[in-house]
Amino acid sequence: MVIKVAQRGQVPPFIVMDVMRDAAALEAAGRKIIHLEVGQPSTGMPRGAAEAVARILPSDPLGYTLAAGMPMLCARIARHYRDMYAVEIAAERIFVTTGSSSGFILAFLTAFEAGDRVALAAPGYPAYRHILTSLGVVPELIKVDGATHYQPSVDHLKKMAKLPDGLIIGSPANPTGSVVPADAFRELVAFCDTHGIRLVSDEIYHGITYGQQATTAAGLSDSAIIVNSFSKYFSMTGWRLGWLVLPPDLLRPLECLAQNLFIAPPAVSQHGGLAAFECRDELEANVARYARNRDVLLRRLPESGFEKFAPADGAFYIYADISKFGEDSQTLCKRMLNEAGVAATPGIDFDPFNGHTFVRFSFAGATADMEEACTRLVSWVRK
Repeated sequence: MVIKVAQRGQVPPFIVMDVMRDAAALEAAGRKIIHLEVGQPSTGMPRGAAEAVARILPSDPLGYTLAAGMPMLCARIARHYRDMYAVEIAAERIFVTTGSSSGFILAFLTAFEAGDRVALAAPGYPAYRHILTSLGVVPELIKVDGATHYQPSVDHLKKMAKLPDGLIIGSPANPTGSVVPADAFRELVAFCDTHGIRLVSDEIYHGITYGQQATTAAGLSDSAIIVNSFSKYFSMTGWRLGWLVLPPDLLRPLECLAQNLFIAPPAVSQHGGLAAFECRDELEANVARYARNRDVLLRRLPESGFEKFAPADGAFYIYADISKFGEDSQTLCKRMLNEAGVAATPGIDFDPFNGHTFVRFSFAGATADMEEACTRLVSWVRK
């Protein structure tokens, strides 16, 4: 007898995780691998936050918190918007989540019905479309390139046969690192509000930009959903902590879903997140290191034939054109890993249309690793 398997699980893998698995196998066999594949800060939780967590462990039972998170953390996140963006957000609109991943699930479930259409850029973070697909929501990919800074535009939306029910913007974006210019961002927000399109603004790389500040949707729209995380700027990936800024009409529906699906975000992580806001000097030092790493790759990757990049305005990625190599991205990345010991992510993970001609390099690690990776790649291409 054949037992039914639900179709919602039949989504493509997150290929970067496969690259990590293959790299780990080589390391287990004794190889030294330079990791440029995963978008994970190598620094770990800020020292002050770790010390704060250590202090509360003996005295706090760390039980369930409210489904929306600890009120003092919600209030601190609201203050963050006032301090960083001069935007007033009521603490009641902040909803703490178990990482941004559960935030996306809750946001999509609350904002969209099965069969709704949500527009998003290609290249873009693959989990957007895979989560949408698993929920029965239809992702409509917008092919973007350098002409619009690798971001969707109002013109893209106007050219669609039918306006979508939702739009996802990532700025800074994964995998390109591109930031939507402030005027273009405001234009997109206004267009979505005027035409009843629910905007989901992925702001998890905010704080990590080079020469400009990314624009937040907070304060620009009362209907937009903002997704953020402690994983990137705050360097707390394994603590699985994120937050949403919610429009008033979604507060109670999303709370009910969160109560049933997740109960509450982890209490110990929330204490860590609360303390992390007070570690600004350490966090800014991390961003300064990413800037140095970015400079290394932009300067040295052309020595090994990687010469054309998307604009790396923010985040910690270089999205490089590999068309001159004459190989698809998965094949090239496999050879790069096995022959040069450098792990990178094939662009097909992010773009089903043109991703076979791109590779993503992450520069979230140590500066010495960036230099070593470039040295290895130069030797590799010259063989």
